[in-house]
Amino acid sequence: MSLGLTALELARIQFAFTVSFHIIFPATSIGLACFLAVLEWKWLRTQDPIYKDLFKYWIKIFAVAFGMGVVSGVVMSYQFGTNWSEFSRIAGSITGPLLTYEVLSAFFLEAGFLGIMLFGWGRVSPKAHFFATLMVAIGTCISMFWILSSNSWMQTPQGFAIENGIIVPTDWWAIVFNPSFPYRFAHMATAAFLVSSLLVVGTAGWHLLKGRRDTLVKKSFSMGLWMVLITSCLQVVIGDHHGLNTLKHQPAKLAAIEGHWETNRDHAMPLLLFAIPDMQNERNAVEFGIPHLGSLILTHSMDGQVTGLKDFAAEDRPNVPIVFWSFRVMVSLGMLMVLLSLIALWLRKQGSLYESSWFHKFAIIMGPTGYVTLLAGWVTTEVGRQPWVVYGVMRTRDGLSHSVTADQVGLSLLIFVLVYTVVFGSGIYYMLKLIKTGPAFLDSLAPEETAGLGHFKTPLRPLSAVDEMIDDETSTTDQNKEKHHD
Repeated sequence: MSLGLTALELARIQFAFTVSFHIIFPATSIGLACFLAVLEWKWLRTQDPIYKDLFKYWIKIFAVAFGMGVVSGVVMSYQFGTNWSEFSRIAGSITGPLLTYEVLSAFFLEAGFLGIMLFGWGRVSPKAHFFATLMVAIGTCISMFWILSSNSWMQTPQGFAIENGIIVPTDWWAIVFNPSFPYRFAHMATAAFLVSSLLVVGTAGWHLLKGRRDTLVKKSFSMGLWMVLITSCLQVVIGDHHGLNTLKHQPAKLAAIEGHWETNRDHAMPLLLFAIPDMQNERNAVEFGIPHLGSLILTHSMDGQVTGLKDFAAEDRPNVPIVFWSFRVMVSLGMLMVLLSLIALWLRKQGSLYESSWFHKFAIIMGPTGYVTLLAGWVTTEVGRQPWVVYGVMRTRDGLSHSVTADQVGLSLLIFVLVYTVVFGSGIYYMLKLIKTGPAFLDSLAPEETAGLGHFKTPLRPLSAVDEMIDDETSTTDQNKEKHHD
């Protein structure tokens, strides 16, 4: 089962596999929870039923994403005991409490109000329901706060001492608000909003391309594009500051990101657009860049100095090709997001935002790029940290469980791949079918489907909030093609 790989390599692959599946669902639920809060606030403020109908549609996708996020998150925690018990023993006095705070302050808040949010229409007052929605949205952000604090501490550890080989906390304020945390938290929060807004835009773009021109689709498309404009431009600014922070606290990672081997002591550093890093010969086999721009971006000076990879011992360098290219995937797609939103502004001015089929195709293509960008960013972050599990303090190999074997990890990895493919593949298929169905006007539904004006059907289980027959190709939204046109 080991396929010639060591237990360490397989354990890293297993954690990368499970966390990659996991991160897409919390990112979706974080962004959608805030989107739902905005929709309900707009409905309370204007009493326009369009916002209520959109809320009822997107809460179904939120419920599926939230459920899969919880399940996939539980699986990851077990690996700290099975594959990474030494990491838990040595650093658990810091990472353990941070994850506990996430459960106590965020998960309980979400769980306490989630039922009201999903099933409270007509059963509590509108303001009470909005409060529940707001609490769930805040809870998702608090959860992100603690998770990012824990991960950021592993990137830029502060506020600790080592006693008898064990990392012990000495300053919790310094631990929680470690040097990279503010930038990483802002970067991840903005990424989550980008993921969800692109999902909204892609969904609306699909239905516009199929001929729908009702206000539900137009409103979704418009709101999503405004959010993409704000968050994509904001991400450029946050990314710049995050890069400066990485240059200061994780210079080896930054050098790998830039494919920068020699410290530029007497000349400006170029910005490499393309390169083939050769780790064995400590150079780039092929490279193409823009002179001086690397120094300008990274140091805000035309001739700023950036430490090269050769100034670090070979065993302290990350995998340069992976970090170099994952970063460029992230940045390239981010620039396309900015382009998408700027084109949308121009089309708004021209009055053809909802009639430009070529732009709708572009929006559909961009819909899933938020997830690709998110994963590329995390690959850059986590592979760039190697060979450290706690940067500069504890190597990844030292966190591996002593008793675990390659065959054991390989077998569990195979089981994870099979189970995840079935379970989460089905969940993703379910979400895609809901997206294909699209939002519907309340008065276009049959009476038994509405259960009375403003009500959901009474559920027995949380995922009963998703009440679509997803394998029924006859969508209720098809009825909307002939009515509710502007």
